[in-house]
Amino acid sequence: MNNEEMLTQLKERIKTDLTAAKEVADIEALRVSYLGKKGSITDLLKCLKDLSEDERKTFGQKVNKAKEEFTALIDDAKKKLIENEVKKELDSMPEFDMTMPPRIRRGSYHPITLVQRECEEIFRSMGFTVEDYSEIVSEYECFESLNIPKDHPARDMQDTYYLENGQLLKTQTSAAQNAIYRKYRDALINEGKPIKAIFPGRCFRNESTDACHENTFFQMEGVYVGKDINISNLIFFMKTMLSEVFKRDIKVRLRPGFFPFVEPGFELDINCLICGGVGCPSCKHSGWLELCPCGMIHPEVLKAGGIDPEEYTGFAFGRGLTRLAMMKYGIKDIRDLNSGNLKSMEQFQA
Repeated sequence: MNNEEMLTQLKERIKTDLTAAKEVADIEALRVSYLGKKGSITDLLKCLKDLSEDERKTFGQKVNKAKEEFTALIDDAKKKLIENEVKKELDSMPEFDMTMPPRIRRGSYHPITLVQRECEEIFRSMGFTVEDYSEIVSEYECFESLNIPKDHPARDMQDTYYLENGQLLKTQTSAAQNAIYRKYRDALINEGKPIKAIFPGRCFRNESTDACHENTFFQMEGVYVGKDINISNLIFFMKTMLSEVFKRDIKVRLRPGFFPFVEPGFELDINCLICGGVGCPSCKHSGWLELCPCGMIHPEVLKAGGIDPEEYTGFAFGRGLTRLAMMKYGIKDIRDLNSGNLKSMEQFQA
């Protein structure tokens, strides 16, 4: 049998073998058998050394053409086999019945999400815009623009997580203040429009966890800057927000508090709604829970934002959305909110 006859037989045999293949693995085995380094086509090329130069050229071209044909036959057989397998799988699936009830369980919003959205709506109704800001910020944004220079002792209260590029995970939503002032200062100065904005977000601090402290938590910062803004305006907004969120009268107290970016500064505490003021782990057995640190914006902070403190004043306030959710829904341990426990979280519905 000469080489031409062997090549013709190989063409017929591969067609028969491909027709008999039942699985993709069988086709891949045939690819190796015919086109592999030790395959039938490769064996034919070994005969070239025994041919004359003209015969070698002609037969070599025929072998290369056969390799292309074999490759096309194998690929086509593999494609058809896969298509048949997919069709069988689809045919075996039960027919879709529109009358059947849905099998997917309804999801639910996280309690912090519910509280955040509610607060956003309350402040929108009072003319505030809702801003978003990055969780990764510079030291300038998080500290220096807020009147907390390097080596200031106030930084010890906010130990955070630094990244290799020198940036850090923000310890407070106040890190957005400078950017907000610069964004709206032209409208304030040229058009007389006060800056009224809130900016909720996730914050991070490297601290020990307990029933009322977590290393990851949510806050909402707010600022109001304009002419003749005073502490009375601040207290009004605080009480309005709390009464709207809790839908009842809340016992509060205002006490002095130190924050480098406000002067004077205050702590707005609410009577613990979990224990009714008796004392529990959530309120450190004091009966009160720190909820809204606030105060009049420090002149140096306004200057850093390009605003003249001799002409404009304003107040800033922060509230712990995490703690607000705990009070609103009676969640006793802050760690439950980041636990990922769906059984606990699915009870909350929008």
